[in-house]
Amino acid sequence: MFKTTLRQTTLVLLLLLGSGAAILIAQSRGGNPQAETGTLERLAATNGIVAMNLDWSRVQSAAIKGGQAEALRFEVGPNSLFTILAFNGDLRGPEQSAMELVPKNAARARGPLQTSINQLVIEKVGPGEASDLVVRDAKTGAIYFRVEGNVYAYDAHSHVLRIDNGRLLLSGEFAKKLGSPAAAHVAVGTVSVLATMSPMEITHVVNGVVQSDVLPARALRGPNSPEAFNPGPDVIVGDLPALQQFGSSGTQVGLAVGTTSCNIGDQPLDWFALSETDHPVIPQNLYRMSGGTGNDERFEQIGQSWLKHAFYALENSVCSVCTPTHSNGRYLGVGCSDPYSVSLNASQSGLGSRAWVNPFTGAFPSTANDHTGHTHTGVSHRIAVEKSDLTTSGASYYAESQYVTPHEYAWCQAHQGECNMYNNASYRRFNVTGTTSFTFSAVGATVRMSPAIMAWTGATVNQFEPAPGADGIGFVAYKVTNPSAGVWHYEYAVLNENLDRSVQSFSVPLDCGVTATNLGFHAPSNPPAFANDGTPGSTGFSNAAWTSSATTSDITWSSETFAQNENANAIRWGTMYNFRFDSSRPPQAANATIGFFKTGSPITVAIMAPSPDTCNALALTTAVSRKTHGGAGSFDINLPLTGAPGIECRSGGTGGNYTMVFTFTNDVASGNASVTTGTGGLAGSPSFSGNTMTVNLTGVANKQTVTVTLTNLMDTFGQTLANTSVSANMLIGDTSASNDVNNIDISQTKSRSGVSADSSNFRSDVTLDGEINGIDVSAVKAHSGESL
Repeated sequence: MFKTTLRQTTLVLLLLLGSGAAILIAQSRGGNPQAETGTLERLAATNGIVAMNLDWSRVQSAAIKGGQAEALRFEVGPNSLFTILAFNGDLRGPEQSAMELVPKNAARARGPLQTSINQLVIEKVGPGEASDLVVRDAKTGAIYFRVEGNVYAYDAHSHVLRIDNGRLLLSGEFAKKLGSPAAAHVAVGTVSVLATMSPMEITHVVNGVVQSDVLPARALRGPNSPEAFNPGPDVIVGDLPALQQFGSSGTQVGLAVGTTSCNIGDQPLDWFALSETDHPVIPQNLYRMSGGTGNDERFEQIGQSWLKHAFYALENSVCSVCTPTHSNGRYLGVGCSDPYSVSLNASQSGLGSRAWVNPFTGAFPSTANDHTGHTHTGVSHRIAVEKSDLTTSGASYYAESQYVTPHEYAWCQAHQGECNMYNNASYRRFNVTGTTSFTFSAVGATVRMSPAIMAWTGATVNQFEPAPGADGIGFVAYKVTNPSAGVWHYEYAVLNENLDRSVQSFSVPLDCGVTATNLGFHAPSNPPAFANDGTPGSTGFSNAAWTSSATTSDITWSSETFAQNENANAIRWGTMYNFRFDSSRPPQAANATIGFFKTGSPITVAIMAPSPDTCNALALTTAVSRKTHGGAGSFDINLPLTGAPGIECRSGGTGGNYTMVFTFTNDVASGNASVTTGTGGLAGSPSFSGNTMTVNLTGVANKQTVTVTLTNLMDTFGQTLANTSVSANMLIGDTSASNDVNNIDISQTKSRSGVSADSSNFRSDVTLDGEINGIDVSAVKAHSGESL
């Protein structure tokens, strides 16, 4: 009794860990109506991915030669006890605990770090420490890095914890090991974590009083397994034991992957076989990582299958100690597993089209695997893969499967906060041998409750959820490489895990001075049309490549819209598409825009995109009317951009020819001009030089206001100027700029007679011969009495 009371009191004390303080809530039967009410969970990391990107260029050390970069990748160890507290689904903070790191590419570690690579942990340290997290050797206790600037984010729907933007600072002891003590506290890289969390303890509090405190039943679990059962039914892919080829047709082979499901929820899971419609469906996918010097530049989906309709749960104990329901296969009990052999998942008659299934609700009709009216080839309904996609030198391959069930959705609707529809995908790596007939061998264990996109080495993966509670989730992964001097390759992958609305467009922002080349797109092939395949008209989903459009503001890839074609090649559930380009600009933080196919407004997701040059906003700064005065040179009359127009008093000759010159904040590349008021027109197209635009006019009449309007004006950064107008009052002989030609103008011109034109007197050289003389006086007299 004492231990139980102490544990409850401790949990309540920690309710406000996220604010950096603890509040003591009175433990009285009466409670406190102003105190906290809700559910407090202590959760532990059970699997996940950790990425450390190190750049040694800032450290002068004989132990780390050449200042090279290294990308270290880890899985979260199955015995980790890194714990967090969440209250009503909101993260209150991590507890003092440690996360075991299992290296995936230990050979890349360099210098002293290599000796500890198999015993590293990320540890949440206690109060009073210089940083919140450290990277430590679990056996020796040596601290290699302190972590600063990291941000915690917890998604209660998927039970996923993210630690982003952590800067790795060399510890003093590691800097000494490197022979560079001055490098202590120098930032040498970044760390990010994506971990699945499972409840260890659940406490229900009402007005500050603990009403119940549950320690979910613990089980004997395999690698990557959660430490406790989740509330409600929760089916996951517990194992992917085998990947095999079962046929071929033309350039393709038909593959299947074996799947073992596990119910890690605390409720039995409905498993009613067709023609009943409350059972899981199981799609199968294949991915390839390849390209670049490390064969990890890109991560692509190269095949997808129809889906298996589950039937008869066997209730084995692959993931946990099974509590069977003895229901003659109609339920999968708590902790129980159900195997489907690779040959069973390859059986074409047991597969149904994905098009029948709403991946969020799990709903499908009783006829969802109707095979009437069509025949099968060796690849029909299986994971159809091009043979050439399996022979990429140096590539690595990953099989993935996912369980989607209406029971989880129904439970989520009835039990707020107990939604287990986001952890249903798992993956496993396989080696491939062969050229036309292929064999596959598993590498490492199945990575549970993580989609295969998490296997992309060096990539950053961000989840998006456009309509929480109303539709599913997706992921955007990205990786930027620098394949040669001055060239950056941008690679993006968009995965739709269980979004019914599907994805129709993907847009990456550009800005000043950014250009994109070598635009690329990749998508797995959609299955061909079959009778009764669930697509509108049974015509199958399109395989048309997305169109790309590069403008000065963004690059956008898109399929046809839903209104144009209900069978367009949108990113439907369980599929991933790739987008790529090269740029001469290095990366910076930006937001991609994702547009949806069936419904919903676009959303933005954090990515890296090319950084722009520094540029000013495009604006018109000055406008002048320019004339050449014989050998005296050219002189300009200012045309104000606001207020009263400038007055052009010089002759345009018999053709009424004038020249306007416009100056801008930036160099200009293109644009149009037209006379929008007054008599006159353009003499040819505008010309551009640096930050100026020259417009030649002809037929301009005297005694009028003429207005020139600039349109579609674009600078060399791709910025455009709003339509802009500049006016000039045309009045020959008005040398005093009074809008009247009178005795003042005649006298002024006479007083200047006999001198050459210069910047102080050029308005009196109305005939433009470079000399002010009797001819100019006569010209002014000829227009005397005219005005505007």
